[in-house]
Amino acid sequence: MRLVRFEMGDSIRPGTPVGDEIVDLSPIAHSMEALIARGRTVVEAIEAQFDALPRQPQADARILAPLQPASLRDFLAFEDHAKAGAARRGEDLNPAWYEMPVYYKGNHRSILGPDEPLAWPSWTEKLDFELEVACVIGARGRDLAEEEAERAIFGYTVMNDWSARDVQRSEMAMRLGPAKSKDFATSLGPCIVTADEFSPEDGLAMRARVNGETWFETAGARMHWTFPQMVAYVSRSE
Repeated sequence: MRLVRFEMGDSIRPGTPVGDEIVDLSPIAHSMEALIARGRTVVEAIEAQFDALPRQPQADARILAPLQPASLRDFLAFEDHAKAGAARRGEDLNPAWYEMPVYYKGNHRSILGPDEPLAWPSWTEKLDFELEVACVIGARGRDLAEEEAERAIFGYTVMNDWSARDVQRSEMAMRLGPAKSKDFATSLGPCIVTADEFSPEDGLAMRARVNGETWFETAGARMHWTFPQMVAYVSRSE
């Protein structure tokens, strides 16, 4: 199931798009965050009430970022991407990358929606993008096994990891960061696809276009670290 967060009038609601309408899920949960907190079983509740739920014209709604996350972690999961970054620095990939799924903590307070414009920061000349897929956690947990971590994943969405590359190079040269070079914005959306319908490792093909021209392509099958492995790692003693 595809889930969106939309604005209509002075209210923000969760919904699921069907044709040129959005099925309004606010009778089931008042917000997307409340919907996600119910876990994967909420899909069954939606399906059971689907025909009775109100519908809104998509033309009257504004699609927002699918959620405002309480936490944002960005992993270096693709081996080819990790090697390319090391090569740009004139280095070989550190063997430690194969020992643990490394990540940085992003700024969960600077989330943009799928059609929301980004103002070019005044302090960088090297603004860049990174097309990524993000998982959305729908259950609490600590010290999770990989199987438990997989069950905690509610769904997946598209993520654009904006980067100020010139600032990032300076930060990383000091063995800190990324920080300011990424804190200014992260784009999410437009929808969350629930985990019962989608697996990045099996069926994900990603393509980034700039002004209609394809700049980047990859596939989920190329991931070295799986989402359950990454979620399990984050949950250690947390």
